[in-house]
Amino acid sequence: MTSPTNLPADPLSVIDPVCGMTITPQKSQGREEYQGKTYYFCGLSCGVKFHADPARYVDKKRNVLEPGTTVQIDKPTKQAEYTCPMHPEIIRDKPGPCPICGMALEPREVTGEESNEELYDMTRRFQISLALTAPILALMISAFIPGDPLRAALGSGAILWLQFALSTPVVLWGGWPFFERGWASLVNRHLNMFTLIALGTGASYFYSVYALLFPRFIPSSFLDPTAHDMTGGLAVYFEPAAVIVTLVLLGQVLELRARSQTSSALKALLGLAPKNARIVRDAGGEEDIQLDHVVVGNKLRVRPGEKIPVDGIVLEGSSNVDESMVTGEPLPVEKAAGARVTGGTVNATGSFIMRAERVGADTLLSQIVRLVSEAQRTRAPIQRLADVVASYFVPVVIAISLLTFGIWAIWGPEPRLAHALVNAVAVLIIACPCALGLATPMSIMVGTGRGAQGGVLIRNAEALETLEKVDFLVVDKTGTLTEGKPSLTAVLPWGDTDEATLLRLAGSLEQASEHPLAAAIIAGAKSRDAVLQATADFQSFTGEGVTGTVAGQKVAVGNAKLLKRLSVNGEALSTQAEALRREGQTVMLVAVNGQPAGLLGVADPIKSSTREAIELLHKEGIRLMMLTGDNETTAQAVARQLNIDEVKADVLPEEKAEVVKRLQTEGHIVAMAGDGVNDAPALAQAQVGIAMGTGTDVAMESAGVTLVQGDLRGIARARRLSRGTMRNIRQNLFFAFIYNVLGVPLAAGVLYPFFGLLLSPMIASAAMTFSSVSVIANALRLRKLEL
Repeated sequence: MTSPTNLPADPLSVIDPVCGMTITPQKSQGREEYQGKTYYFCGLSCGVKFHADPARYVDKKRNVLEPGTTVQIDKPTKQAEYTCPMHPEIIRDKPGPCPICGMALEPREVTGEESNEELYDMTRRFQISLALTAPILALMISAFIPGDPLRAALGSGAILWLQFALSTPVVLWGGWPFFERGWASLVNRHLNMFTLIALGTGASYFYSVYALLFPRFIPSSFLDPTAHDMTGGLAVYFEPAAVIVTLVLLGQVLELRARSQTSSALKALLGLAPKNARIVRDAGGEEDIQLDHVVVGNKLRVRPGEKIPVDGIVLEGSSNVDESMVTGEPLPVEKAAGARVTGGTVNATGSFIMRAERVGADTLLSQIVRLVSEAQRTRAPIQRLADVVASYFVPVVIAISLLTFGIWAIWGPEPRLAHALVNAVAVLIIACPCALGLATPMSIMVGTGRGAQGGVLIRNAEALETLEKVDFLVVDKTGTLTEGKPSLTAVLPWGDTDEATLLRLAGSLEQASEHPLAAAIIAGAKSRDAVLQATADFQSFTGEGVTGTVAGQKVAVGNAKLLKRLSVNGEALSTQAEALRREGQTVMLVAVNGQPAGLLGVADPIKSSTREAIELLHKEGIRLMMLTGDNETTAQAVARQLNIDEVKADVLPEEKAEVVKRLQTEGHIVAMAGDGVNDAPALAQAQVGIAMGTGTDVAMESAGVTLVQGDLRGIARARRLSRGTMRNIRQNLFFAFIYNVLGVPLAAGVLYPFFGLLLSPMIASAAMTFSSVSVIANALRLRKLEL
């Protein structure tokens, strides 16, 4: 085999040419030959990308840097994209209104920048409109004061022209965005809230202008016969038109501010990344450089109290690191040479030197923000009901408004047409489809952001909704219940084979394997001074073991299925193997030249948090099943220690998905938790796939939920997040439905025959304004949800 070209200074590790991550060939998840050279990859996704276009990554020249050099990688400018929180399928290259609902588009990806042109524009329009509307409100209040002092001083005619002068810039300039969006809704055939606002305010204002300029053409049904002033009882509606526009502008300002807070959790995460890093030059000396200038392979010093700049590995020194921002765990984690550190986490009192492995958009922090941003744009199944109602909402409201006008015009008290117009406008204004549309996406946005702060990454809203209903959890053993770092604990030779020979042959063969148990055997052999040799004719049998030729001897390492395949009688080893399995060890049988040669016992310690996690899940009413390729005895030993309900042992990777499918046919809502490549099909098959953040990329790509810390207690946190978010969504939908169910009839005047009460369009506007804001405010309570 040719030597790999992506070797750094450390001959025991290589650099993935796709993502730049430093890995060892033994732990790589794939390899590719290109132009006579071998490249290794950290995950299957990197291997697939390289296979599709190898020249692209080879030409990147991301190999070892010369001492003292700094490489500046030109970053292509990414075009910003904007989308609608209610309609994520709408994507535009610049901000503006949504063509479906008219709401302001927002950046598709969360950034740390606080610039919001839409909020600035609406705030300016609101402030100027408020200043012009205040005198109109003063004129209206004066009518309730005995003697109406303002009308007495100015005269009725002057007041009408003053109202016209003050309301015109409010309606035509302050409310211009609403008329634009209302017209666009007609052109696009997507009637929305702005259709109703434009119709209501437009009818009030333009009727009033016509009545002021051409009073003789106004029907007598618009005149109040009891009035004795110079207007002759002429009814105009400059006040409600101006007040409605001002209140809607206020609602837009409050809504935009509240919407910006829904991504505050992600903005807080982005703000954790430091601006600078301290680079250690190979030629000697240190200096601070901008974070953007850090490249893979740089040595960086992290001093006491500083934030870790990028993801990497500790080379020298030790310290405790606060990783609560990505794991949700408050206790600092000890880091020494060889330990991985995450960008944005906080170093405590120690100092260490690290090697940068993931920079820029490849860091865990950036990937968390990207994944959660994408999840926030997905739609939960519960939203379908709101979508159906919203699709009929505006046409129904317009029909009710027309019906209201007709009823009041025919049977209402005098002035009939005046009452008809006021009540029809009130119906248009009070209805708010946005409250329905915002009920689900606002809760999803805040909930997924809160989850990210607690170390729970939600890939889509459907997974978040389904997690609440899960009643059966299927878990892989290695790396999920256990540390995933097995170690060689027993070496039992058989027959003429001695311990040194057994370790030499087994360790040499396992050098070509990528299985975690292989790494444990190799490490154990080396720690016992075994001299490993080259392997020829290597073969791997999934779920069984490996074979090959070492120093002219045919060696096999695996389970009883492998020995049976090779026609080797392993009965002589069964008694010793069973004893080790009862202790919870995984046993590997070794055969040399067709004869049993001994066995190796490998133990994978159970995670310290696993027992607590299982207790929490049992309290949630969730049953657990452990799936493992281990022997039945070993699996049962682990299950007894952890109080797991069911065990399925000796399971091949392709059989895991079948087990999940069987549980689903029995009526269970199944979640699957795993961390390896072999878990990916089962993760995809389950209603909710849960990947350990410490596992492989392909497992995380197949899962709907990722636990950053790889801790099963995160499933209990994810369950609480799901329950809290879904409860919040149901509250929002209830508020939105009940608001419209009660508000529209009140605006139509249903109480007038009984109590003589009518709802002013201005009050209707205030109610509509705060309906959307109340939904968002309720969603924001999720930021304080205890996980």
